[in-house]
Amino acid sequence: MATFVLVPGAWLGAWAWEDITRALRERGHTVLPVTLTGLGEGAGQATPETNLDTHIDDIVTAVDQHGLHDVTLVAHSYAGAPVTGAAGRLGSRLERLVYLDSAPFAEGMGMLDLMPPQAAEQLSKQVADHGEGWRLPMPPIEVLGSFGSLEGLSEDQLDLMRAKAMPQPFGTYEQRLTGLAEPGPGVDRVLIACNDFRALLDAGVPMLAFLNQPPWRRFDLSTGHWPMLSAPGELADVLHAVVS
Repeated sequence: MATFVLVPGAWLGAWAWEDITRALRERGHTVLPVTLTGLGEGAGQATPETNLDTHIDDIVTAVDQHGLHDVTLVAHSYAGAPVTGAAGRLGSRLERLVYLDSAPFAEGMGMLDLMPPQAAEQLSKQVADHGEGWRLPMPPIEVLGSFGSLEGLSEDQLDLMRAKAMPQPFGTYEQRLTGLAEPGPGVDRVLIACNDFRALLDAGVPMLAFLNQPPWRRFDLSTGHWPMLSAPGELADVLHAVVS
C-alpha cells in the first residue's frame, strides 16, 4: 500500500480531497491531505509575507511531522510550484511525484509567468482592489472557468467551492522558484491530465513535450480542472492504479 500526500491548488484546502482521501483509505492506503498556509482551515495563518517558500515549507513540514516515507506526492494545479520545490528537499522519503492537471516548474519560474501579461496585470489589480494588496480572492464562477474547465462540476459542488475557497496569498504567485534541488533519478514521475491539459499535450505543445516521454507515465481523465470534486471516483481509481 502507498503513502499519499495530497496538495490542493489555489484557493483550496484539504477539504477538497475529502472524497479521494476516503476512497484511498478504504483501499488500505495511508493518505495525508495538506492545507497550505492561508487556505482552508489555515486561512488565519496568512500574512502579507506568505509566499511560495512558505508553501514549500508547509509540505516538507507535513511529511516530517508525520514521519512519512516512500511518499507519493500529488500536486493539483497551482500546487505544482510548491511541490516541485519540496520534492528535492524530501530526498529518499520521496518515492513518486504525481502532477494532477499540473506540471513541474523550472527554477526561476513563477505562477504569473504562465499567464499573458494582461492577465497577470488583471490579477494584480484584483489583489489591489479587493485583496488588501496581498490576497487574491477566488474569481466569480463565471470567470473561474477561464482558469480551468468547470466540466463535471454540479451546482452543489460550485456552491461548495464558493463557500470554502479562501483568498490565495498573492506572494505565492509573485515569487519565483529558487534554490531548486532535483529529486533523485529513481523517483517515479506521473502526469494525470484532464480534458484541457490533455488537449495541449496531444497538440504537441513544445514546452510540454517532455511530459509525453519517459520517465513520465501519463494517465488521462475525461473531466474538468477540478477532478477531486467533479470525478472523485475516477480520480481515486487512477491514483490507485498509479501505485499498483
